[in-house]
Amino acid sequence: SAGDVASRLATEVICEQLRDAPPPRDDVVAQRQIELAVGQANQVIWKLSQGDATCAGMGTTVAVGRVVADSLAFANVGDSRIYRLREGALEQLSRDHSFIQDVVDQGFFPTREDARQYGIGENILTRALGSSAAVAPESGAVTLQWGDLYLFCTDGLTGMVPDDWLRELLSAALDSSLESAADALINLANDRGGTDNVTLALIRVVDRRKR
Repeated sequence: SAGDVASRLATEVICEQLRDAPPPRDDVVAQRQIELAVGQANQVIWKLSQGDATCAGMGTTVAVGRVVADSLAFANVGDSRIYRLREGALEQLSRDHSFIQDVVDQGFFPTREDARQYGIGENILTRALGSSAAVAPESGAVTLQWGDLYLFCTDGLTGMVPDDWLRELLSAALDSSLESAADALINLANDRGGTDNVTLALIRVVDRRKR
């Protein structure tokens, strides 16, 4: 319900909060600023959902990143994801806030694939912006390296494209434009069913001395 309103508010509030915050001196401060911005967005969405019948029950997932010097601070809520491709290896930096992830983390199943085969769906979220008066984002920070490629995306992509396919496409994108890589990812998700909206952003770390 009104998910487009919730996602627009999240984008606007988080961008405004980070734009108005003092320049972070390191990734620890940047991480805290992101957490506060996400929390503020949650409050705005929650209050509107409580006061406007047309927005009752609305919510959204979010994945946020901010580059500070040679680091990337990030946070997520829900099942929007953040990946890093480094030296051919694809790693999910974010953690899904979903029931299927919880049962894997708690040891009921060794992998998400095992949980899926048992019949547990991917679409049951345990955390989202606007679902409650307060929300705790998952956050972290990593050091950037030349050649890194970062993908921020919604489950409209990851629900359609397996991680090994993502790795292959992103590896091919290291020597091509990010725009063409983004188009290829969206087209692949749509070709495989396209059951949900696909939103994504790509960041490539380059050696400025070689530009």
